Amino acid sequence: MKKSDKSLCKQQSTPSYGREIPRLFKKMSMNDADERVRLMAEKVYASALKKEDNKDALSLFTVPEDCPIGLHEDRERALQKELAEEQSEKSVKRRKNFLQKRSVSLQLPDDWIRSAASPVPTPGTSDLFPLELFPEFQRVTISGDYCAGITVGEYEKAAKDLLHALRIREKYSKLAYHRFPRTAARFLRDADNVKWSEEDEVLPNIWPSPQEGEDPFSMEGIPENLNFELKMKDGIVHVYTDAEALKQDRPLNLPYPDLETFAIDLSHVLAMIADGPTKTYCHRRLKFLASKFYLHEMLNEMAELKELKSVPHRDFYNVRKVDTHIHAAACMNQKHLLKFIQTTYHTEADRVVLEKGGQKITLKQVFDNLHMDPYDLTVDSLDVHAGRQTFHRFDKFNSKYNPVGASELREIYLKTDNYIKGEYFARLIKEVAAELEESTYQFTEPRLSIYGRSASEWESLATWFIQHKVHSPNMRWMIQVPRIYDIFRSKKLIPNFAKMLENIFLPLFEATVNPQKHKSLQLFLKYVTGFDSVDDESKHSDHMFSYKSPKPEEWTTDDNPPYTYYLFHMYANIMVLNNLRKRRNTSLVPATYRMDRRGMTSGGQMWLRSVWRTAMRLCAMS
Repeated sequence: MKKSDKSLCKQQSTPSYGREIPRLFKKMSMNDADERVRLMAEKVYASALKKEDNKDALSLFTVPEDCPIGLHEDRERALQKELAEEQSEKSVKRRKNFLQKRSVSLQLPDDWIRSAASPVPTPGTSDLFPLELFPEFQRVTISGDYCAGITVGEYEKAAKDLLHALRIREKYSKLAYHRFPRTAARFLRDADNVKWSEEDEVLPNIWPSPQEGEDPFSMEGIPENLNFELKMKDGIVHVYTDAEALKQDRPLNLPYPDLETFAIDLSHVLAMIADGPTKTYCHRRLKFLASKFYLHEMLNEMAELKELKSVPHRDFYNVRKVDTHIHAAACMNQKHLLKFIQTTYHTEADRVVLEKGGQKITLKQVFDNLHMDPYDLTVDSLDVHAGRQTFHRFDKFNSKYNPVGASELREIYLKTDNYIKGEYFARLIKEVAAELEESTYQFTEPRLSIYGRSASEWESLATWFIQHKVHSPNMRWMIQVPRIYDIFRSKKLIPNFAKMLENIFLPLFEATVNPQKHKSLQLFLKYVTGFDSVDDESKHSDHMFSYKSPKPEEWTTDDNPPYTYYLFHMYANIMVLNNLRKRRNTSLVPATYRMDRRGMTSGGQMWLRSVWRTAMRLCAMS
């Protein structure tokens, strides 16, 4: 068997990528969308902008809104409304109908109950799970009519909205070969009265870690050139079989996302954000689940502790832990960075490490110009720890990447493309990797930046990775794309937003189509697990993203596009790229958009994520 023919799904003994779903992006028209949904979405956006404009001015005079008298009156009104609703004949009929549906929906197959509804297998059902292996936990059962704090009609509407949101999520996940949770998928199939099967899953291709003795930097078995033509159109890279197909504008049959469809789906989610009953239900449901868990802890704390102590060779230090949100430039601790700076100054003080204004500067001269001696530095004076003072302050957070506040030291020690070709940075990461490998049970996913300033960034990063042999079996790599188009445009580095997208994604398509010409990048992409979009997420844009928004080629102003504008074009290109790489049977690069830990996102984005979490927990714990 050739190396290129090996299974890419390391976790499975029998490679299975799931049943092929139609690789089409079903388009929708604004004529099919509810006008109320669109207006509601605009209302949410306008409300978020208004809050952002007034936030700084009112922050000094903000008072709590939870006035006891007002809260009491609100509860009284809600109770009166609920009682009136319960007494109405129509409501009684709807409740009976709903309870009948609910009782039917709970009659699930045994395998569904064991694998999805219950957090543990049913004890005593097989030889694999004998009864004596299970602790005698006290369990809580809640019976009686369902009470969610809202009327039956509002509950039905909230449930439909959450179900629609989950379907939107599933659609966008599957079309880009991203994982979609199995529990949620089963829940959706059950809601559609369709039997779920394992073949329905769409799984990404995962490049396995090199085996012991295998060279992780080997370039053998690289696929041949497909001779495809590439062209960016409306901010999305299109792939053509040959020059003739390009001339006739006949792209490959890959699922190209539709802007109008995306805008409609976004409007539905934004409208759900503004829906009061849905927010009430989600909030109360999350509180209920949290209280249920706390009650379990109170009842079974000692039993769980006993079980924990009885497990051999497993404690906090020898269970596998993965850090999925760590910047490569911050993967070392303060003491490690300080010791490395002092060591390099002691052994390589006369080495040329920087070039400024045509003048070459040694490491000793750098510290002389800063009027400091590395041996006088302490962890406190290094000032690279992000504490509470950086919360909600993106500017302060960024400054923490400059040791002792000096950008020269960041350039020398924490960059991949500097005068010494990122050697110090690579050595630091390799030292961290050696500690991870020694501990055996720790893994990380460090983030490296691609800015979109130049098309050569990818090749430069891949060359750095291979030249300094930065690979570690305990590390995979994330690519973060800062949303700093406005900075590049103000400095006249790029003509429009489409050029930034082209610099970010076109090299990836070129390496996929002709890996023989881009061997370094093809090799590096084996170890890349995803993309992230990063910046100060508390900032708002004055532009509301919709199907009427300017095309990326037409976005020539100095203003930064909104968050959703970035995400649509990033998702669209990743979606096409993953389908092309799937066609070549190479590893895929999922997109993972995470809320930054430094602060909160805007109200709409934050609530959207809470909606996903609520919907997922409903599936898992209902």
